[in-house]
This record gives sequence, C-alpha cells and structure tokens, in this order.
Amino acid sequence: MPVILSLQINEKSKDFTTAERKIAAVLLSDYPFAGLETIHVLAERAHVSAPTITRFVQKFNCNGYQEFQRCLISELKEGQQSPIDLRRRSMPVDDGFLQTFLKRSSEVCMRVGEGVTDDQFKRISGMLADRKRNNYHIGGRISDAISQYLSRHLRQIRNHVYHLPSDPEVWPEYLLRIRSRDIVVMLDFRRYEPRLLALAERAEDECGAQIILITDKWLSPIARHAKEVIALPIESGTAWDTYCGALGLIEALITHIAEQDWEATQQRIGNWDKLRLNY
Repeated sequence: MPVILSLQINEKSKDFTTAERKIAAVLLSDYPFAGLETIHVLAERAHVSAPTITRFVQKFNCNGYQEFQRCLISELKEGQQSPIDLRRRSMPVDDGFLQTFLKRSSEVCMRVGEGVTDDQFKRISGMLADRKRNNYHIGGRISDAISQYLSRHLRQIRNHVYHLPSDPEVWPEYLLRIRSRDIVVMLDFRRYEPRLLALAERAEDECGAQIILITDKWLSPIARHAKEVIALPIESGTAWDTYCGALGLIEALITHIAEQDWEATQQRIGNWDKLRLNY
C-alpha cells in the first residue's frame, strides 16, 4: 500500500518552496479534509495559485488534484475498515498458525523502530518523565487497555498520573484539572472515535495541554491537535489489527522513563510497596 500522503508531506517538507510550505501547513492543519475542498478553496486558504497546487500534488506522483483527492478518500476508507472488511483480504494460514502469527507480529514490532526516530522517542520520554507536568491518559474502545497499562506503570514511577474513565460525563472534572503544558496521551486507532477528538480539542484549546497521539498510519483526526504523533503499523494480515507494536513501544517508554532517574523510581516503588494492602 502506498505511503500515507500526510507522512509523505512531512518527509518532503524540507525541500518545499515557500508557497508549497503554505499548502502543506493548510493540508496538515485539517488533514485530510482540507484536501477534499475544491482546488480554488484550498488555494484561497493557502494564499497561493491553483497552478501552484497542481505542481505541489505532482510531487506525490498524482496526475492532478483530482487524483490527489482520490488518494485522500482511499485513506479515509482504510481508516474505517472493520474486522469484516479486513477478513475479505486477509492472508490465510493453513498450518503452523501460531508460529506464522508470531512471525507476523515480530515483523510489526520491528517496523515500529523504523517509524519512530530515537530523537522522538527521547523527546516523548522526557515529556512523560517531567514531574512538573501532570500526565493524563486515555484510549479507544480496545486501545484503552494499553492506555491503562501505561498509566498504571507510570503511577509507580512518578506522581500526578491520571487515567481518564471511559464515561465522557466525568471528563469535565479532568479538564478542570489540566494546566497549560500538562501532557495528555491519547491512543486512537482506525475506526477513530469522535468523542476522543472532541476531548482533544478541548484539552488543547481550553486547557493548553500538549497531546501525545499514538495512532496508525492513516492518522486519527486528533493528529491536528497533537504536539507529538506516533504512527504505528497495525496490519496483521488477519481480520484483526494488531496492537503488539503499540504495546512494545509503551513498554520501551516505561522502561526508559524508569531508568532515567532510577534512584527516584526505586524510592517511589519501595514506598508504594510498603503501602500496599496485604490480604
């Protein structure tokens, strides 16, 4: 499958002209919907000419703006694929199912390392480890289990780590707590959840939070509100997307954060264990 256009735009950005950087900024600010406007509307928003946009999209092997839009529509459809849709094109395994499945999973995990640079990994670790900034965590229908895994470990490493409950009626309580530059970690994979997007908008616009988004290559709409975006591989070749790459990333973050100041981590875990109830 072709590389997602938003990722291509980021990769090529260093070679853009001034006009092309304006187009890229407008597209990424409301991706992919800004690119589904007419060429004249996009040109007006970016303060460039329509021919400039035509030349811009040709850099992504698109023979015109209409083909560029068809690519965006295809990405939107991919981002809404259900297990039923995925099963139609799955790769069957006749023998040795477990070994084949584990091999595919290991390949997914290795691709995580290709997509997350060491600089970004260290930057995000530093944000999560900064004890001056509170941490808030939440995920989607399935990925919230991974979000809880992250928050439970971080609570043993540092203070002021909160996991938001799934009930949106409780979210205002947490939004009232969030201060400027606090961290909100959100996991949102395809079949993206509108309620999480609404939460991200409020956390950024009204609270000044910095959002770390962990998503897939089709990019949750939350990306336009995120300070950091990690786009992970999730395709397993079966009816189910795999979160093994996400879990591997989370465990790496937990370990790295704990070891950055092991003396403080050790002391907190020791105090934590002393206060645990012995049943």
